[in-house]
Amino acid sequence: MLTLNTTILRNKQTEMSVAVYILSTVTGYMLTSALLLKCPGLLHRRRKETFISRHISHRGGAGENLENTMAAFKHAVDLGTDMLELDCHLTKDEQVVVSHDANLERCTGTDTRVSELAYSELPSYLCKLGVTFQRECFCEGGEDTRIPLLREVFEAFPYTPVNIDIKVNNDTLIKKVSELVVKYDREHLTVWGNSNNQIVKKCYKENPSIPVLFSLPRVLQLLGLFYTGLLPFVPLKEQFLEIPMPSIISKLRGPNRLNRRQRLLIWLADILLMRKSLFKHLTDRGIQVYIWVLNDEEDFQRAFDLGATGVMTDFPTRLKDFMDRNGISKPQ
Repeated sequence: MLTLNTTILRNKQTEMSVAVYILSTVTGYMLTSALLLKCPGLLHRRRKETFISRHISHRGGAGENLENTMAAFKHAVDLGTDMLELDCHLTKDEQVVVSHDANLERCTGTDTRVSELAYSELPSYLCKLGVTFQRECFCEGGEDTRIPLLREVFEAFPYTPVNIDIKVNNDTLIKKVSELVVKYDREHLTVWGNSNNQIVKKCYKENPSIPVLFSLPRVLQLLGLFYTGLLPFVPLKEQFLEIPMPSIISKLRGPNRLNRRQRLLIWLADILLMRKSLFKHLTDRGIQVYIWVLNDEEDFQRAFDLGATGVMTDFPTRLKDFMDRNGISKPQ
């Protein structure tokens, strides 16, 4: 009986020892993770940013000029934008053009694909285009309705950072964009990629000197690492996190057009994605955080309050006025 009691006691002591060990290990891990989350420099060398962008003009400022036109880009640069955001496709004769859509029907009225036409055959933009991220809003342009070449943007604005969305998974397009970036000595003034992870991987393989953004799968992985406490221990090759503010979906769709489940999903996505501690950790590691596409002052304010590096907008004048009034300037 005494032997049995002794055995039970030893087993309980062993179980308690294991429990204490696990508890102490988990506690130590959590404390270490929390420390490194706030002080990532203890484990990672901070990336040196070659440029920092607060004010980013989406498609050149699609709410003030026809999107992705030279007129839009010139207006944004003259206004003092820190970065131009644009989209690229490849024509039939392998010219890199600045256009958001693969099919040109929405923006030109012609039901054809960019890849099916030579550059000289591309139709002009319509004089009036809808603004994608502003509800019931249209932009009426001036005389410039031409689809430009990427090289024209590089030539016209040699010192302005450019954010390039590679719109299709095309090896030739990726190669030619890289060649243009190198030709115009813009590796330190360019970020490229797409939400498609395969495109980002190809971009990085083609030219690792050009910074890449997080693809959608990598954003989801980033969130998983953040919420499990593993993020401070993991190296990251990307230098830019570009994410939407989920709450703007309600503004775009209208609250009465969303069902209860949709509103819940938007609320949950917003809670998970818009995290000040996540943004601070990334920016402390030299990774810039851009939030898109914001077009009113309430959202501008929220983005900067959360610690976002920059805001991407269709209305560059509106964002500039807001930043001037609130003393928000480019970090030195």
